[in-house]
Amino acid sequence: MQRKQTRNLAITAMFVAIFLLQTFVPNIGYIRILPTLPAITTVPLTVAVYGLLMGPKAGTLFGLFWGLLRLFQAYTQPGDIVSLMLFQNVFISLTPSILAGLFAGLIGKLLHNKKQVAQGWGYLLAGAVTSLTNTVVVIVLTSVIFMGNSGKLVANLGQMAPNTPLIVILIGALGLNGLIEAAFTAIVTPIIVTPLRQVMKRLR
Repeated sequence: MQRKQTRNLAITAMFVAIFLLQTFVPNIGYIRILPTLPAITTVPLTVAVYGLLMGPKAGTLFGLFWGLLRLFQAYTQPGDIVSLMLFQNVFISLTPSILAGLFAGLIGKLLHNKKQVAQGWGYLLAGAVTSLTNTVVVIVLTSVIFMGNSGKLVANLGQMAPNTPLIVILIGALGLNGLIEAAFTAIVTPIIVTPLRQVMKRLR
């Protein structure tokens, strides 16, 4: 038991270090293509891998850590006006991140005793789900929270036809980022998780 706890602590410390690098070193965790829109993020990959390896409880806590860092970053070094407006809201910062970590952990738990081929496809699915959860929940919460006061946000997201629903504008502005993130996370997650699972089995 003590050996397992030591192993888990070491893994968590490693992932926290990676996560901090992604958050604070430019163009590692957040890759900015258009200066006015939120960056494409590789952070869901880290969350997906950690959740798959460590389970739903640890994944949820890691997602919370992501959300808190995103909230902190929005107040101290926002990269664009849209990120500032969105992620200074505690619900938009925390809820998508927590759910992303939770879902990754739940999928990892379901795949625990599956065959290797099924696990590989499951890891791919987990990567996509983790990333899409973040994107979809951000869009839904933003559309609800800014429903009655969307003028400034819409102006910074770009011009669309008059009377276009805010959620449609958000999908148009953030959807491409979300699809790129989901494809990247889905492809890379099984490449990383599969060998790490084997190493963790040997360390039991």
